[in-house]
Amino acid sequence: MKNIAVIGAGTMGNGIAHTFAHAGFKVQLIDVSESALIAAIATISKNLDRLVTKEKITISDKTETLANISTFTNIAEGVEYASLVVEAATENRALKLKIFKQLDRACPEDTILATNTSSISITQIAAQTSRPNQVIGMHFMNPVPIMKLVEIITGYNTSKEVLEFIVNLTKKINKTPVIVNDYPGFVANRILMPMLNEAIETLYTNVAGVQEIDAVMKLGMGHPMGPLELADFIGLDVCLSILEVMYDGFKNPKYAPNPLLINMVRAGKYGVKTGEGFYDYSTEHKAVVVANQFS
Repeated sequence: MKNIAVIGAGTMGNGIAHTFAHAGFKVQLIDVSESALIAAIATISKNLDRLVTKEKITISDKTETLANISTFTNIAEGVEYASLVVEAATENRALKLKIFKQLDRACPEDTILATNTSSISITQIAAQTSRPNQVIGMHFMNPVPIMKLVEIITGYNTSKEVLEFIVNLTKKINKTPVIVNDYPGFVANRILMPMLNEAIETLYTNVAGVQEIDAVMKLGMGHPMGPLELADFIGLDVCLSILEVMYDGFKNPKYAPNPLLINMVRAGKYGVKTGEGFYDYSTEHKAVVVANQFS
């Protein structure tokens, strides 16, 4: 396996491309937006510069990593020689199903198709293809170049051979694979998202403010980042999508997204990516913007 195609040049996609390219693989980074691809390469270069400054890699390592990445705006051209495709598009079920139908038509017969979905059924995604035994989940954590975990999710028809291959490949890129079964939210988000949702509920019911909630979880529970800040970092739109998938899948009210989260997403306040969520990121020092509504 020499050629890895990555679909989506956003935060997760460029991180996955960075990781594979740094491990010596040839990466075809694909996005419908040329500007997104340009931004992705700039982000990867900036992140590599940080590693050079910290003396974790050399300038030569940076040059080789960037040389391993080529960009495409056409899926068919980008996946023509791919042995593995990792889809990292927006966490939207309809979009992912559409992409996998395209990939099935465009990829060589032996190409393994992986999705970086954080909650959507691998089995449902695989059903869009004529090769469900070659479809698997590879859920990377953000920021991808730093975080070690990759949740490996098997669909109903994923073959043992594909599972073993992906587990070994994950180790080759210096990540730790953990195998989980295909149920809404898998493990990471089934546990994490209800906690974030409960933190939003705590704010919504005026138990405490944004900074107070985050301080309790950081200082009292040893979390490196408070839940509301973490939700901003993940993206409130992504949090909402994952909760909706779990609520739809389990029909359990404990997964129902909080009304405040829904309204913030409707208002376009997604967190870090839009410059405003529970905190305001447009200033040099983060300012609280939501707490005032409940004071």
